[in-house]
Amino acid sequence: MSSVPIELVDILRRLEPDFDFEGPLPKVRSSSGKSYFAKIGSTSEEEQYVGETRSLQEIDKAAPGLAPKVVSAGNLENGKPYMITEYKEIGHLTDKGAAMLGKRLATELHAYKSPDGKFGFDVPTFCGATKQPNGWYESWDQCFSVLLGNLLKRLEGKSQYRDLCRKGEEIRSRIIPKLLGELEVQPVLLHGDLWSGNIGLDHDTKEPFIFDPSSYFGHNEADLAIGRMFGGIPQSFFDTYHQHFPKANPVEQYASRCDLYELYHYLNHTVLFGGGYAGSALRKMDKLLASW
Repeated sequence: MSSVPIELVDILRRLEPDFDFEGPLPKVRSSSGKSYFAKIGSTSEEEQYVGETRSLQEIDKAAPGLAPKVVSAGNLENGKPYMITEYKEIGHLTDKGAAMLGKRLATELHAYKSPDGKFGFDVPTFCGATKQPNGWYESWDQCFSVLLGNLLKRLEGKSQYRDLCRKGEEIRSRIIPKLLGELEVQPVLLHGDLWSGNIGLDHDTKEPFIFDPSSYFGHNEADLAIGRMFGGIPQSFFDTYHQHFPKANPVEQYASRCDLYELYHYLNHTVLFGGGYAGSALRKMDKLLASW
């Protein structure tokens, strides 16, 4: 007897009518030889599933094959969200694979612009467990300020984060306008959470593969931030990326922009995990405030 929930079997049989399916989830094996990645969430997770589905669909438009292709997604009869994608065996990212990823990101994903020239996204997405409400903004500095402000709101009212929130608001009012206000950037599609744990190498094709996105249309440089913070991504990725997508002008402010974009993820990790991430966020703030 199949260990795959019957509701998913019914959906999969619409795709492959003459075959059987075995689990357990998340890997579903078809008697045709194909495999799928499938998951079912709780009704409270519907926004997460919609956000991930929309992110993957947009990435597939921008860079086909770079992320899992959504086969089916929506809500089951009981209201629970589900998602089925192609299944990939993923291995460790090599230097060669990292260089390939850098090129694909620069020339495909980050060449894909929002349809109306605005920054943001049409549905909320989730960076880890943190909801990014998104929406649409005319300028990048406004969009990024709102993203940062959403994190600060989640830390407000906690005495241990009083100084962090005060300096965070100063970053929003003083530093973001200076660094991003006059920046000439296009709103391009971002993965949104591109750290080493969300990157790998397709076991069969040896091509780079990315997953678990939290997408929105923003400044391309923001997509490189979390990968620098936590390591694990070969330098060939960054070198090749900037060969194909040069740093924005003014180039001399690139390091400060990196600090600003990394600050977002340090704040998000403070929201998610607390601990030493608040100290890392404060150090980034102090550096930016002292420099500008």
